Amino acid sequence: MEQRILGKTGRNIGVVGLGAWQLGADWGEVGEDEALATLEAAVDSGVNFIDTADVYGDGRSEQIVGRLLKDRPGLTVATKMGRRVAQEPSAYTLDNFRAWTDRSRANLGVDTLDLVQLHCPPTPVYSSGAVFDALDTLVEEGRTAAYGVSVETCEEALTAIARPGVATVQIILNAFRLKPLERVLPAAAEAGVGIIARVPLASGLLSGKYDESTVFAPDDHRSFNRHGEAFDVGETFSGVDYATGLEAVRRLSPLVPERMTTAQFALRWIIDQPGVSVVIPGARNPGQARANAAAAEAPPLPADTLQRVREVYDELIRPQVHHRW
Repeated sequence: MEQRILGKTGRNIGVVGLGAWQLGADWGEVGEDEALATLEAAVDSGVNFIDTADVYGDGRSEQIVGRLLKDRPGLTVATKMGRRVAQEPSAYTLDNFRAWTDRSRANLGVDTLDLVQLHCPPTPVYSSGAVFDALDTLVEEGRTAAYGVSVETCEEALTAIARPGVATVQIILNAFRLKPLERVLPAAAEAGVGIIARVPLASGLLSGKYDESTVFAPDDHRSFNRHGEAFDVGETFSGVDYATGLEAVRRLSPLVPERMTTAQFALRWIIDQPGVSVVIPGARNPGQARANAAAAEAPPLPADTLQRVREVYDELIRPQVHHRW
């Protein structure tokens, strides 16, 4: 698999990683053995970067990834912190950071985290010098080797990129979220900050597997968070109305090359964007993990295909999302 440098971490990682949200919670039940098999299938397919969070299953995802690390040393694992408490800027203190990273280190079974990210904190947190001083202290104390942020908006990303210690920015980037291409990716490239592209399949919409009759489980966020009832609605279907998303996928489907799935096409589109370090699709089973990793082996998409993606976005998607995030 093609390798790229993950921003200021200096680590070489494959262009396709694995997002481990599905293995913790909010996507329907995934058994622990199936979750571990999914992780192993991803690594066997060339994946060497895994993204998790302390809130995924209240630590369950981290613990399962920790089991993998016992047998698969040398992987880069990023986790996230801050969503297990009330979302108030006052919660983002050094004492809390120490406690949160200690818990994640225990869950993962490591002395030093490879990368810890603020997990979409309240917007004022990105402008707090004390917060970033505390993150610097975590590095000095050896609790983490590097730190980054996960953001909801482009403005939050740009604020974080201006901080010298920020190694990475994780942001929603897919064929339904083109705004980061305008300013965020160029600014990150200039600053040497890595870009981790999350929600790459728009919660599965860009897999091409869903239609108007699809029913999601009650414990799946695609059922309970369609209007932002539990967290930012942009995390569910990238904030796009479900019916509009289906129509957009139908217009994109003729662009998918032979011997490539719609999901692989969507992942390849992200890989082809200048400045992207890694894309982190989730997977609920080994087959999905292997198929996602295979997107890295596909050739770059033609320029006219990239242009057509933008045209579909401008016509159908832009009015719903571009001004919001």
